[in-house]
Amino acid sequence: MLKVGIVGAGGIASAHIEAYLEFPDAVEIVAISDLTLAKATVKRDAHGLRNARVYDGPDAMLAGEQLDLVSIVTPPSSHAPLAIQYLRHGVNVIVEKPMAASLEECDAMLAAAAGSGKILSVVAQNRYRDDMATLKEVLATGLIGSISHVKVDSSWWRAQPYYDLWWRGTWASEGGGCTLNHAIHHIDLLLWLLGRPRAVAAMMTNAQHDNAEVEDLSVAILQYDRALAELTSSVVHHGEEQAIVVQGARARISQPWRAAASTGDENGFPVPGGDADLVAQLDALAAAHAPLGHLLHAGQIANVLAAIRGDAALEATGADGRTAIELVTAIYQAAIERRTVDLPLSPENPYYRSGGLESRAPHFFEKTGSRREQGAIIVGASSDAG
Repeated sequence: MLKVGIVGAGGIASAHIEAYLEFPDAVEIVAISDLTLAKATVKRDAHGLRNARVYDGPDAMLAGEQLDLVSIVTPPSSHAPLAIQYLRHGVNVIVEKPMAASLEECDAMLAAAAGSGKILSVVAQNRYRDDMATLKEVLATGLIGSISHVKVDSSWWRAQPYYDLWWRGTWASEGGGCTLNHAIHHIDLLLWLLGRPRAVAAMMTNAQHDNAEVEDLSVAILQYDRALAELTSSVVHHGEEQAIVVQGARARISQPWRAAASTGDENGFPVPGGDADLVAQLDALAAAHAPLGHLLHAGQIANVLAAIRGDAALEATGADGRTAIELVTAIYQAAIERRTVDLPLSPENPYYRSGGLESRAPHFFEKTGSRREQGAIIVGASSDAG
């Protein structure tokens, strides 16, 4: 039985707690910490964790418990120091997205994991959705042919008060805007599906939130060997219609699921109806997907537990988290400098180090509100954790 601690008692902590509760024979949540002891107590009681102890901070919890695994669900600026602290004390770590605010911090976290021999997993819960798993499985068959274009819409909507929470809306505490804190899920999925691009061009703005320094909209173009990918990161899209569309040489597939396959007449124009047989084959593959045993955070935690036991390879790794931060960093650099940025980014890149982005990023507006607490968030198949 692994002993688990939760660092942070905000809204996303509930997603981790409920996920761990799906494995009562494998783990026990023994402690919750938060800088506000009352919040930790409320979170414990809300989930019926009668035997869990509460602490007024991560240091006290580390000193008071013998933990095997910890979930770090605190504001982004604290992810790196907390993960490093727990790893160095021999505790396996699951850390919420984004992994860190800089590549320098990511590398320090990876070094701590390597030095301790413990697992560092960065939350990528949307990989553990049946629709996303279906898309990846069908793509892996190669039936759609070589990739031409991928369109990723990470479209969210947030009202003005969203940025009133004390740590949101500044480059220093949040690390960035929607590109880092909302689209990070879709960025992970894009990298999971296609791998790292060769180069990035981008623009960003703050279109609707005059109480935040950071961007609320960015559009990036990613170059692969022959393919292009288009990524929209937004918290200004009404309806929050999110999608991933993959165009191949022979067909297109997408999430939400849809397959289409055009064929050409002798003049090169599309034939009405296209390749119905190929569409039927793709639809059959999608329908044959075996449902995942656990979804979202529980799916990832199931894999982490198996990796700790030595029964499976870790799927959402620290290296994956770093690659996502690298792409976000390149998008910010491209947008700020108004040029194409090549990947990978080296340690000599001025945006690599902690504070590199913060010192160069524009302040679209200045933060006007600062609440210590905010209402609960909803986490599920169509919502984010930010």
